[in-house]
Formats: sequence, structure tokens, C-alpha cells
Amino acid sequence: MIGAFAKRLFGTANERFLKGLRPQVDAINKLEPELEKLSDDELRARTDRFKARLSEGERLDDLLVEAFATVREAAKRTLGQRHFDVQLMGGMVLHKGMISEMKTGEGKTLVSTLPVYLNALTGNGVHVVTVNDYLAHRDAEWMGAIHRFLGLNVGCIMHGMTDAERRAAYACDVTYGTNNEFGFDYLRDNMKSSLDEMVQREFYYAIVDEVDSILIDEARTPLIISGPTDDTSAMYVAADKLIPRLSEDDYEKDEKARAVTLTESGVEKIEEIARETGVMEEGSLYDIQNVSLLHHVNQSLRARVLFQRDRDYIVKDDKVVIIDEFTGRMMEGRRYSDGLHQALEAKEGVTIQQENQTLASITFQNYFRLYPKLAGMTGTAMTEAGEFSEIYKLEAAEIPTNKPMVRDDMDDVVYRTAEEKYDAIVERIIDCHEKQQPVLVGTVSIEKSEYVSALLKKRKIPHKVLNARYHEQEAYIVAQAGSPGAVTIATNMAGRGTDIQLGGNPDMRIDQEAGAIQDETERAQAAERIREDCRQKHEVVLKAGGLFVLGTERHESRRIDNQLRGRAGRQGDPGASQFFLSLEDDLMRIFGSERMDTMLGRLGLEKGEAITHRWVNKALEKAQSKVEARNFDIRKNILQYDDVMNDQRKVIYEQRKELMATADVHDTVVDMRHQVIDDLVARFVPEKAYPEQWELDSLHEECRRIFGLDLPVHEWAKEEGIADSEIRERIEKASDRLMAEKAANFGPEIMRHVEKQVVLHTIDRKWREHLLSLDHLRHGIGLRAFAQRNPLNEYKQEAFEMFQAMLAGVREDITFVLSHVEIQASAPEQATMRDDRPRRMQESRQDPALAGSAAAAGGEAEAELVGAGAPASPGSASGEAAAQVKAQPVRHAVDEEFDQNDPDTWGKVGRNQPCPCGSGQKFKHCHGKLQ
Repeated sequence: MIGAFAKRLFGTANERFLKGLRPQVDAINKLEPELEKLSDDELRARTDRFKARLSEGERLDDLLVEAFATVREAAKRTLGQRHFDVQLMGGMVLHKGMISEMKTGEGKTLVSTLPVYLNALTGNGVHVVTVNDYLAHRDAEWMGAIHRFLGLNVGCIMHGMTDAERRAAYACDVTYGTNNEFGFDYLRDNMKSSLDEMVQREFYYAIVDEVDSILIDEARTPLIISGPTDDTSAMYVAADKLIPRLSEDDYEKDEKARAVTLTESGVEKIEEIARETGVMEEGSLYDIQNVSLLHHVNQSLRARVLFQRDRDYIVKDDKVVIIDEFTGRMMEGRRYSDGLHQALEAKEGVTIQQENQTLASITFQNYFRLYPKLAGMTGTAMTEAGEFSEIYKLEAAEIPTNKPMVRDDMDDVVYRTAEEKYDAIVERIIDCHEKQQPVLVGTVSIEKSEYVSALLKKRKIPHKVLNARYHEQEAYIVAQAGSPGAVTIATNMAGRGTDIQLGGNPDMRIDQEAGAIQDETERAQAAERIREDCRQKHEVVLKAGGLFVLGTERHESRRIDNQLRGRAGRQGDPGASQFFLSLEDDLMRIFGSERMDTMLGRLGLEKGEAITHRWVNKALEKAQSKVEARNFDIRKNILQYDDVMNDQRKVIYEQRKELMATADVHDTVVDMRHQVIDDLVARFVPEKAYPEQWELDSLHEECRRIFGLDLPVHEWAKEEGIADSEIRERIEKASDRLMAEKAANFGPEIMRHVEKQVVLHTIDRKWREHLLSLDHLRHGIGLRAFAQRNPLNEYKQEAFEMFQAMLAGVREDITFVLSHVEIQASAPEQATMRDDRPRRMQESRQDPALAGSAAAAGGEAEAELVGAGAPASPGSASGEAAAQVKAQPVRHAVDEEFDQNDPDTWGKVGRNQPCPCGSGQKFKHCHGKLQ
């Protein structure tokens, strides 16, 4: 009660925040008359003045009012559009690195031009992230006109572009592209072998359009770049033939978790059939020799039971193409991982493509957290404000509409059966069609869209279908969905990027109908006829009640339902919305009360009757909240275990960049070689151990294997008073001598080139192997819970240990290759190491169900990459584990005052130089020794 009183008295926090933006809006409005008097060249010249002021020390905030006023004037001159006051507020929110919630039809695309221009003045590059290629290209051309008018250059990242084209686009002041393209470019860049091949610049500022769709919905599916492994297509075909012979009693299906597992009877039946068909020769399905068959059977079972054609995927051109569950679009070039896609191909009888191994992977959460400044805009953000704040540290602000909202959102109508529901839907559509009211019908899958379409065809109702099958026509279909009597069926309306204008969109019609007319006078006359026709139709639709949004089913997220509703009532237009539901809908069937149908029958609900009881609506809200909570858990789960390798990934990628930027990696190679020797001596000649405890045979064999050196370590051990440090130094001298001879034989230039190639090649190979090992660890870590151990902590600890082992393997492999390498070329170009990286790479998005099913761990793990010469940052994987690797003390440039007892005054000391303390030992074995 006190809180409600305080809100009435002082306003909400959002209202107080917006009130604080009002003075700047007023200041921008005051500048408008002055800027209107400027010529185009004078207006454009303001860009150079702004840049000059920034270079003199002014901040972006100091330029905000003038820059926003400049953009508004440029928009009026290029697009004929003027930013509303609420749009100026939205732009300020975006500039502050926040999320701006603006209703559909409020012009979010135009709003973005304000902060984009202001931040692009720095020259660091601004990224505008959209949900599909069409919107990226459209906005780069449409809104890019403003930026180009003001002297900025604009680029657009599209699927299929070459590296040179991408590099040019990223070098622009403003770059448009999709979340997938930006993310995959980041992963591909960190697989390049030189800095010149990389396409992206350092991250600075990004604005994410439809931020809830990209950062919330799509965050359940990590980006993965993979390469082909061995061909196992025959095994998928064989496994797929086993599944149809199972009955429903042979497996358990959990639709909530989207999981399916074999029962004991199912395992026995699979084993029996597999033996009959020769797929399995001996043992049980769970024996070690049959683990591959078990994997194929599980994926085939999942493909057969959980995935439906035309809902989760479609078959097109001998390919299985994933359907994005959030937008209803085809995801060309994307594949399910872990063999699921191959199982679907076997199920549908299309060509089975090779299974892939992960080469690089990142979640959207960790990708977008790379930007120092991030902002977003959407029509539905406040419902997820908590998640934005927790995961991305993004605050959300709700921007009021330019004109009051007058849409009538009617209560849901609930029927007992789907048949009754669809009968009622068709009758409502016919009613609206007859009175010339346009109808937008929202469905949750392609299958449901085509079912409604078939019902309307029977009744001879003209309509358009908007789903993945008609992707190319979607903008035009959406634009004309407000025509009198139009019926448009849409799989999903999130991120369509085109407003539904009552009476139809005249500009789109002009492009379609008058674009081919060559004569300018005729084209102008045709355009005017079309505009007049749209104006008349606009009046007809207004009298009919505006756009009617009809939902055929509730989505699992209420936010997506609101996106559908938001298509009606734009800019103060009249409109209405209503959802038609049945107890047989997936959401109600899976999460609703099982006794509801029986109870409604007892209440005497007749066939064809609908109910609008609050209790049913409450059950529906509860069902949606369950799904939303589960999806949030999945996203947090993925993030937690991507965080485990996120710091590892950062270390690897940063070290790769440093190595690529360094012309000579010889010192790094020497440090690695000496670290390998340190590890060998520590293992076989332990400090403070008696000589008879030394494992000299093993040390001799390892020196021969790794360095190709036949050293008399047994003779050394017979010398009186010899210690482990002396043996270490003798091995180092011998290996240094060997490498010096190689450099002399091959030439220093060729040797330095080969060293760099070997280092990068080995790091990439070991990192790929490490990712594969982490995949295997992740899939099995959940079983640790049966031993009363926390899978998160187990995964974190083991991943850290595996990373340490990988780093040791990198050092050893590099040392081995360089010690044995023989070069016969005479020029650096010919001395390039052959890269065994798979040439054909595949971009994919992981299946959301699979992404959430594996138990995963959170936390961080960070360590040195190569040798003691590469500083390491102790991670926080666990106190004990992290303490095993400590960073080398930072040594600064040479100080003028040198104090033998004060390491801070020693300056930069090489690891192989004598220690400045005067001990006579090398620095790396004295004060520079890793603990």
C-alpha cells in the first residue's frame, strides 16, 4: 500500500528516469530551426567538427544534443522522416548502454540512427545487429542513407561474402549484420594464421535489434564451427532401421525436457534386432565395443520420436533444413550437432552428410559480453529485465508510445478440443473478412499454418501464408497484411522488421507495381494512383475496426505472444487481439492440469462452446511461467559451462593474436623447450631425491624421443655431487646446440618462419582436441550426481586440469616437431608447414533440447599458454587448482637505480640470463622460478 502511494506521488523509477531525459529533448528541439537553415554541405560539415572536438578531449555526452539534432535534420532530408520526442528518448537510452523497450510501430529502426551516428564519430566502428540478412541489408541501405549523407561510411555483412568484402565492411564507421554472422566471424578470425587474414576490428559498441529474441531466445543455442570426421553414414542408416520396430513401451518420452530414453525392454529389443541384422556382433548395447552403436541408436530414437517434419525442420533439395523455433524461418547452412542432423537425414532418406567435430564454439552471452558497450531495442523487454540485468548487466527502460494505445486485447477463448477451436477460428476469420477487417493469424509452427490454410481454402477464403517456405516474399506479405479483408497467416511475427500499415503499404506497392515503368511521368502517375488507393483503403479498414490479431495457440513464452499482439494498434491505430485455445494444445496438454478436461465435462460444457474462466487463464499463465523458468535455467546452464572454457578460450585467442603479431617467436620457442626440460627433470630427477631414486632410463628415452638426443645421462649421474639443476642445464645446452645447428643449416629467416608456423599449427590442433575432450566430459558429467558429487564443480575442476595438460602437450609437441624437422625448401614461402585443419568447415547452432540436457559447470579457468615466458593469470577454477600455476612476476623496463636485493629495480630480465641477486643461477631457476 505504501509502495503504491509512493508511486502515485513520485512516479515509477522508469517515469523518473524518463523525466531526467526531458531537458535534453527540449534542447534538441530548440536547435531544429537553426539546423533547418543550413545547406546540405553545411550540415554534413558538422560531422568533421564533432570529430575534431572529440580529438580535443570532449566526451560523446558533450556532443549528444547537437549530434542528435543533426541526425534528425538529416533524416528529414534523406528519408522524409522526423524523429519524435519519444524516439529521441529511446536514442538516449541506447547511447547509455541500456535496452530501450518501444512498442511495435514506434520506429525503433529510425531510433537506432541517433546513437549509431554519435558513437561512430569516434572512428572505432559501431555494429548494428539484426535477426536476419534481409533486415541487415535493408537497414544498411535505408538507415545508411542518413549516415552516408552525414559523411560516414556504412557496411553490411551478408552470408556468402568473401573475407576481403567482410574486412571492408568491418572497416566502415557503421556495420550492419546478423548475430550469427558477427559471431561466426569472431570464431573464424581466431582460426586464421595471420593478422592480415582477420576481418574484425577490436569491439567497441553494438546495438542489438530485437534484443530479447537474440540475447534471450537464441542464447540457448551456441554457435559452433566444426569440421568433418570419419564417414559413419552407414551406421546412421542401420540405426534408423532399428527404431520403427520399437513400440511405445520400449522408450520413455519427456516432452517437457524434450528427452527420450530406452526402457529395459527397449534395450533388450534393440540388442535382439541388432544381432539379427548383423549391426551388433556380440555383447550388450552398453559394452565398450558397442558405445558407437549406442550413440547412433540414441540419436536415431531422438530424431524419430521428438522431431517432427514441418515443425522442427523441412526437407528441401535433398537436405534437412532446420526451422528456427523462434522466427519460423529456415536456417540455411545450420546443422544440429552431435550426430542428430545425420539421424534426421537417415530418417528422411536424404543424403547423409559427414558428422562434424567442434573446431570453435561460443555462446551468444559470451560473444556479446566482449563488447565494452552494448545496447538493445525491442518491443518486449521489461518481462525479461531480470535476466538482462543478471547475465548482461543491461538495464531496461520503457519508452512511452508517441500516440495513446487504443487496441482492444480481449480475453482468451478456450475450447475442449482442437477441432472445435479451429472451427471457431475459421468462423471468426470469415466474419472479419466479410466486413473488410484485415486479420493476422498467428501460429506456432509451419504445420499449424498449413492446416489453417487448408481450412480456409475449403471455405474459399483468399489468404497469404507467411512461414519458412515463403521466406523471400515475407516483407511484401507483411507490408500488405493491413489491406481491407486481407487474411495473413504467420508462423511467428518476431523480428519481421516491417510494419503492418492499415490500408496497405504504398511504398512497397509502388516498388512492386510501378517499379518497372520506364517513363518517369507514367511512373509518377502510377505512384499517385497507388497512394490514393491506399488512402481510401485506410479509411475502409478504420471503419472495420483496424487490424484483428488472432492467435491460434499460446506460445511457450508470453513475450512472443505480446510480439504478435503488438502488430495491431501501431501509432494510435484501432485494432483488437484475441487468442483461441484448446485443451489439446501442446502447452495446455504438457503443462496444464490433467483433470481440467474431466472437470469441464462435469460442468456441462457443450461441443462448440468456449470458456473464458479466470481459472483457465491462470493455469495458462502458470504453464507459460514454467516453460520460461525452464528455458532460463537452460540458458544459465549453457552459460555456466561455457564460462568454464571462456577464460581458456580468451587465453588461447589472445596468445594466438600476440604470436601472429610477433615477427620472431624464437624466444617463446626457447622458453617452451626449456619448460619441457624442466618438467622432464622434475619428473625423473626429483629435487632432494637420492641418485638411486632417479629414473635415468626414462629420462634418457624421453630425451631421445622429444629432442632426438642420445645423452649420457647415466654417466652424468655417476659424477660426485651432481644435482638435478646441473643435469637440467646440460640437457638445455645440448638442445640449444642442436637447434642452433638447424638454424645455421636452414638459415635464420627460414627457421624463424617455420617456428611460427609450427607454433600456430600446434596450438590450433591441440585446442581442437581439447574442445572435443570437453564435449565428451560435458556429456557424461551429469552422472557424477549419482555419487553425491556436484557436476558443476566436477566439470570445473576437470576442465581446468585438462587445460593444464593441453598446455603441457602444446609445449611438448612444438618442441618435438622443431627438434626433428627437416626443411628442404630454400624460401620462407616454400617452408610453410602443411596445415591438417579440415578444409571444409560447417557452421551450426546446437539443438536447444540437447543444449539443456547435459549437466554443466560454471566458473573460470585461466592459465599460461606457452612456457614461463607467457604471463599467466591465476584462475578461479578452485583455490587449490588455481594456485598450481602462478604468474611470473612483472618485470618493468630498466630502472635507473639498481638494488640487488630489490627485484622491483631489476628491470626486464631474460629467463636464461644470470639472476641479478648474485646466486650464479639462471634467472628462471632462481627468482624467476615458477612456484
